[in-house]
Amino acid sequence: MLPQLDQFNLHHRIAENKSPTVVLFTSGACSSCRHFKRILEQVTHRHPEWLAFEVDAQRDMALTREFEVFHLPAAFLFHRGIFHCELSCEASVAAVEAAITRALQQAPQDAP
Repeated sequence: MLPQLDQFNLHHRIAENKSPTVVLFTSGACSSCRHFKRILEQVTHRHPEWLAFEVDAQRDMALTREFEVFHLPAAFLFHRGIFHCELSCEASVAAVEAAITRALQQAPQDAP
């Protein structure tokens, strides 16, 4: 199970992590979100130095608006405590691992 973040602790928790960190915006009614969450759990099990957190997009509309989330699931990568990019990939362990690895080789993007 991914630890939950909200508008009151997301920025603080992210800032204190130097590891690659994925924040996944989800909804309880979204089956694709549940699937992507299971994939992220497997990825972080395979890469214990990587972290993943979940934000309930319906309960935390402030963060949903801040990150300009228009579809679920939506995943955002942070590295060394700062926004790096939005992850866009197939929901499979290999694809998520590859997307994170590729993204970390690129320069960070501007935060939404």
